[in-house]
Order: sequence, then C-alpha cells, then structure tokens
Amino acid sequence: MNKNNNKKFFLGLTVAVLLPFSFYIIAKMLGKDKLAMPRYYNAESVNGPSDTVYHRVADVGFINQFGDHIRLNSDLRDKILVIEVFFAQCGSVCPKLTGNMAILQKAFKRNDSTVQLISVSIDPERDSAGALRAYAERFKANSDHWWFLTGNADTIYNFLNNELKLMVKQPAGAEQFDHTSTFVLVDKERFVRGYYNGLDTLSLKQCADDIGLLSMQKNLKVKK
Repeated sequence: MNKNNNKKFFLGLTVAVLLPFSFYIIAKMLGKDKLAMPRYYNAESVNGPSDTVYHRVADVGFINQFGDHIRLNSDLRDKILVIEVFFAQCGSVCPKLTGNMAILQKAFKRNDSTVQLISVSIDPERDSAGALRAYAERFKANSDHWWFLTGNADTIYNFLNNELKLMVKQPAGAEQFDHTSTFVLVDKERFVRGYYNGLDTLSLKQCADDIGLLSMQKNLKVKK
C-alpha cells in the first residue's frame, strides 16, 4: 500500500470510528443553538435574508446496476444523497473518485441507513446495467446503499446541469467526455447542501462532517 493509499485508509478509518461520537460532543459543548449547518445552494429567488427560495432537486428516474427502474426521491425518502459523476471506461480520474466514494461507504458503514451514495454514468451507450454492476464490484459497493445509475442521455445531462447545477457538457464525439471531480451533497428535503472536490481528502472529510451534521438537523435548532 503506497503513501497515498495509506492516507486514504487512515482517513476512512478515522471518520468511521469518530463520526458517530464527534457531533454529539460538539452539540453538548457548543449548545444546540450554535451549530452552523451546511449552507443551502442554488437560490431561485431572493426577497431578503429570511425569504430566499432555493432550488429543490427533482424526482428523476434512472436505471441502476441491476436493471431496476428507480426514482431518486420517491425511492430514497429520508436519505441524504452523495452524488458523483463517472463512466466505467474512464481510466483517469473516475477510479480515483469512485475510490473516495468507497471511503465514504466505509465511514458510514455503521449508520448506512442515513446516506445513499449515487454514481451517475455519463456514458449511457456503453454503461449497461451489467457494465455498471461489474464496475461497482471493483469497489466492493454495497448495492443496498450505493447505486450506479444510467438512463437516457438527455435525462442524465438535464439532471446534472439543471438539477445539480454542475454544468457538464455532453460529448461532441466518442471518448470526449467532460469530467467533473465534484461530489454533490443533497439533503433529505432535496436541497443541495454542498459541493466537494472528490479528489481531495480534506474536502472528503468535510463532506463526511456535513453528512453527520445534516443527519442531526431535525433534532437541533441551528443557524442557517
């Protein structure tokens, strides 16, 4: 195991062990009214500091790695979502991104009812359910809590660009896929609450911290 992999493993292990306890301790030390939650993104209208309407991610349909037709909202009620973009034949950044998603999977193994990991393919012509399933197996994905999704190309790019606001370009030709290294955090109410560099371990830690805070949100009086 090289130095970089050691660093990632240590990060995953640290988050997995400490996360369930750290937010309880923070809440007790600071007081429930002083916890600052992850901010809201993508304002649609602003009529003053206390009257801002934020974009709510639509209930979009996809096909998962088992060929099942699913919908992100109605099939995943009460789940926090972490979403990445990839394609199975990518040999550059995608395996690194998905490897970091696997670290998040390990971090929330003891509390996997809280968060659903989502990997959306931007190569639907080649990424069949079987191809996605094989890719998922490479990263030991728990299929109950980590879905690899494909579907209609227009639906995929509309979701990425208009719902998540990632601005991913559709390819002009074969192999000309527009990579993004961004992880998107979506809360249970389907508001975007964070964008993170999926290749950076500190940003990954921040994502894990924010998931922990969002999981406590119903029970806390918090600052927006």
